[in-house]
Amino acid sequence: MSLLKKHVESVVGKADWSGKSLEYSAFFELKMFKKKELLMSAGERNFPLFFVSSGCLHMYFESEKGSKQTVQMAIENWWLTDVMAFVKNRSADFSIQAVTPVTVLCISKENYDRLLETYSDWNHYFRKVFEIAYGASLLRMKYQYAYTKEERYRYFIAQYPEFEQRVPQYLLASFLGITPEYISELRAKIRS
Repeated sequence: MSLLKKHVESVVGKADWSGKSLEYSAFFELKMFKKKELLMSAGERNFPLFFVSSGCLHMYFESEKGSKQTVQMAIENWWLTDVMAFVKNRSADFSIQAVTPVTVLCISKENYDRLLETYSDWNHYFRKVFEIAYGASLLRMKYQYAYTKEERYRYFIAQYPEFEQRVPQYLLASFLGITPEYISELRAKIRS
């Protein structure tokens, strides 16, 4: 919970946690997953919202041809879930898998709703989190449409350097809409 507490304060400023940490922690469940383990599969219902305490996750869908298309990734201090399925309590369109061994705090939809109803500070926090996530999603759409493959790669690495060494090349390529071979060429070009 201490990492989440720090994150909450980084988003909304200092909060009064005195005597509330134990109350807050009752809404969350700590879980650990092994590398490549699925946290949720497309088609499932009633899955939680995941806060990454350590490790790396990716969210993807499978195409009709069976290939996986990564749509989001998350590292420490990031939240990840199929938002529409979580909010509307419907079947997930996406799967979430551990890229590395991962520790997450999970909050169910029921606990999420109760937390927001009980503590107004959490309403403010999650509103900010979702605003930031929505803005990032729009920027990603912009660079997918407006940037060349090389510009997409360079932009992503400049904005999120922590992913380059932590995420396998094939996942990074899937996320950016380019091939792993092209990433190899770009890395060689950048090094020379």
